[in-house]
Amino acid sequence: MPGKHLTTVVRHFTREKRRRAAAVQNLAELRPLTNSRQRPGVRQPSGALNLALFFCFVLAPGIFAEQTQSALSAPKFLGSQTCSSSSCHGGAGEKSKQYTIWSTHDFHHARPYATLETARSERIADVLKIGNATQSARCTVCHAPFATVPAERLGHDAAVTEGVSCESCHGPAENWIRSHTRPDYTHADRVAAGMRDLHSLYVRANTCVACHQNIDPEIRAEGHPELIFELDGQSVTMPRHWSKDLDSPPIYIWQMGQLVALREMSWELSREKAPSEDLKDRWNGLAWIIQTSSLSENVKIMPEFTPENLRKTQDEADEMARDLGNYGEQQKANAPEWTRKTLLKLAATSAAFREKGVPKQVQARRAELLVLALDRLGGGINAYTNSAANQSLNKLFADAQSLPDFNPTQFANDLNTFHSSVAGFLETK
Repeated sequence: MPGKHLTTVVRHFTREKRRRAAAVQNLAELRPLTNSRQRPGVRQPSGALNLALFFCFVLAPGIFAEQTQSALSAPKFLGSQTCSSSSCHGGAGEKSKQYTIWSTHDFHHARPYATLETARSERIADVLKIGNATQSARCTVCHAPFATVPAERLGHDAAVTEGVSCESCHGPAENWIRSHTRPDYTHADRVAAGMRDLHSLYVRANTCVACHQNIDPEIRAEGHPELIFELDGQSVTMPRHWSKDLDSPPIYIWQMGQLVALREMSWELSREKAPSEDLKDRWNGLAWIIQTSSLSENVKIMPEFTPENLRKTQDEADEMARDLGNYGEQQKANAPEWTRKTLLKLAATSAAFREKGVPKQVQARRAELLVLALDRLGGGINAYTNSAANQSLNKLFADAQSLPDFNPTQFANDLNTFHSSVAGFLETK
């Protein structure tokens, strides 16, 4: 609902699931591997004019021929049915029920195509004059990834109606489908065969963020729900089908989600000729939460909205995300203490909501992300087994529920109460 805060859904989960749960009210899903847009954060090389001419007239013909041949020989997407047999991932065993979980419980990923057939989608498509939503690339790129894949790269069992299925996350299966169950194969062997390296937290975040963060402003204006990318919360609400060896400390997952979201939003705003004030406010809130939550004095992210800073922030956020993804065992062991310090630092930010020069809309966006962060981080160290901390967090969620009605002073007062309750609990543990 326009104007309503997305955190309205978060506190409605069961106690176990609402901890670190994502505030997402839409069904937009993963952008496919074949998405052609340049990844933000990746610096592109530049060359002198003579090198450019040499490339165009000498190297280009051969390279283009190789690229054409490569496209023809690129691995195919085989479809989820190739994973569905009871002897593979369609069984009932602890390690063989991934397809069953996806097809029966993961409605956000197994049913996004059906969303395009709803009255709401039809109305948006009609207003935008883009024809049938189930056939428009502006919609199918996230709701039905196979629709954007060339026909020659689709196996006979791959159906557009699958929505976001196995290969949307794990990569086209043709080259690894037969070998990935070999007991002598290491994870590196499977990645070398073409399976996407989802053991990497950075790769995992990049697989999800493109369809969970940015959306075409025209589509958003016509009623598509707003997107907020929370990797940690969305991982919690997604029906689990992965093994525990893929688990990372919640604070690493949360921070990774914030960083890649900021990178994507910076990229989006840098290409907008006239970005809306609402987009600017959202960007400011995200930059603020990253800057404020950092325990390092070397963080260069600054909530200053200028074209130069957008480009700088895009690069800085990507670099920080890459570094974060390379954490070691010692850093993993230190995660609980890092979480405790970060939670207390964020909880002690009431003064930021009393600043006179900050617009209320910006304060509301900061509060939006702050309450989600407090929920994630506190849940990661069981801070909300304390009833006072839990009740005061519920009050903060209520304060941040409506963007138009947000009261910075009330939020600051309640944040002080929350800080007192959680600080006392954590210091006595």
